[in-house]
Amino acid sequence: MTSPDLWNTLEDLTEEQFKHFKWFLKRDEILEGSLRISEARLEKADRQDTVDLMVQKYQGPGALKVTLKVLENINRNDLAQCLLQTSSTPKDLKSHNSVFQNTECGRKKAKLAATKAEIKLMIQERRMKIWEINRSVKFSSKSAEKHIADSMQTFAYLQQLVERSLANLIDAIEGKRETTRKHAEGFVRELEQEISELTKRLNEVEQLSQTEDHADFSFMNAIPPKNWTEVSIPPPSYGQSVGTSVNQLVEIIAQEKEKLISKAKLNRVQQFAKDVTLDADTANPYLILSNDGKEVYCGDVERILPDNPDRFNRALNVLGKQGFSSGRHYYEVGVKGKTSWDLGVVKESLDRKGSISASPENGYWTICLREGEKYKAFGGRLTVKIPPKKVGVFVDYEKGSVSFYDVDSADLIHSFTGCSFTEKLYPFFSPCCRYNGKNSTPLTISPVSYID
Repeated sequence: MTSPDLWNTLEDLTEEQFKHFKWFLKRDEILEGSLRISEARLEKADRQDTVDLMVQKYQGPGALKVTLKVLENINRNDLAQCLLQTSSTPKDLKSHNSVFQNTECGRKKAKLAATKAEIKLMIQERRMKIWEINRSVKFSSKSAEKHIADSMQTFAYLQQLVERSLANLIDAIEGKRETTRKHAEGFVRELEQEISELTKRLNEVEQLSQTEDHADFSFMNAIPPKNWTEVSIPPPSYGQSVGTSVNQLVEIIAQEKEKLISKAKLNRVQQFAKDVTLDADTANPYLILSNDGKEVYCGDVERILPDNPDRFNRALNVLGKQGFSSGRHYYEVGVKGKTSWDLGVVKESLDRKGSISASPENGYWTICLREGEKYKAFGGRLTVKIPPKKVGVFVDYEKGSVSFYDVDSADLIHSFTGCSFTEKLYPFFSPCCRYNGKNSTPLTISPVSYID
């Protein structure tokens, strides 16, 4: 059975029947041992989404079995029969009709059967293509909506930066204008005071000139000798303020551009998020794992556990259950409150007993924190602007790279490139020692907030 077969079957259901179909997918007693799909994921799922969820959950044969069971429960045995027929292959049909090959009638029937099977196969291929095209259009539409929303948010933020810079520039220009006005007012007051003084002297001179006495004009020496010809109020230079403001704005936008690019790069790798849980069979006996396999910390007492070949017996390490030998994979780990930790991926065949040298040559692609401030990768120290609260780990198996991100700032912490992966890789975690309680906070595998 192919996904288009299942999709076409669901397309033949009425809205009410499709609603009942999804309801049965949430019922444990109906599925008889098959894991049910969560109600939250089914609530808004359309027919195509439901196909995707069933194929991911049950794989091909399992999805067929579950579909037939649910169709029986909603009284659509006709669709169940039709689904069984479309699930046949040309090879099956040829084998089924081989008994007719020895007679003319048998040969004709066999030829018709082969033609019928070939036509069915062509129909299946075209239905698959329709399904793929519709799926591509759906993903393209979602991607366009997200990029439009991100673009609007980005340009709105840039507009705020421009408006803020313009407001600051206007304030600076207004400040210069106010300073010029105050200087001018000061000069005017001084000039008016001197005019008043000179007017007083002038009145005295006029009074003396009306008498014949030889008056003493020595008081004229008291007139201030200030030369106002050198005094002026030149207009301030506003161009420099404009230039400085524009340069500052360009610098800020360049910085914000780098941040936006970093966030976009992180968002692209977050779409490859995988559900990672810890493998208790690999955990060092001192490590304590949460029931859901999402947290790990170092305990005070060594637990008595089977020393199986997969378990780390000296190093305080634990691996993820989910390994991968192809593709791209991403997960996030909360490290807030810790003073020491190790994170990354390792090869499946690494030595888990005794002391460990965490190098790529030994199958370790990891980074670590020590003493609350020293970030290291194999070969040297790492420059970290702000201690990350959450670290994203991205593996591109075919490209041969392992990258580490500060999820909050989207900064790239470190990247191993040009790696040659030849076997299965597993997520790697070490919460390190407690250090008298200073490092007792657990490492936490966090849900990824990427929205496609």
